[in-house]
Amino acid sequence: MAKVEVYTKFLCPFCTRAKALLTKKGAAFEEHDITLGGAGRSEMIARSGGRQTVPQIFIDGVHVGGSDDLAALDRAGQLDPMLAA
Repeated sequence: MAKVEVYTKFLCPFCTRAKALLTKKGAAFEEHDITLGGAGRSEMIARSGGRQTVPQIFIDGVHVGGSDDLAALDRAGQLDPMLAA
């Protein structure tokens, strides 16, 4: 199974939606809560090419994007193969 990382903030509905989709797919994920900013937020921005919104999702180190991007991958049939890698 692929390594999945999700940068989130407390009470973020987009984060909740992304995590729900990953859970539905049976994917374990590592959550990085950046509610209070700090080094985790700086790391997320650097890894995501400057994106500052949450969630930011990475699968096996590849930046997937946010919640809408994750859902689009699923609709296109591309998410399952990424998670199975």
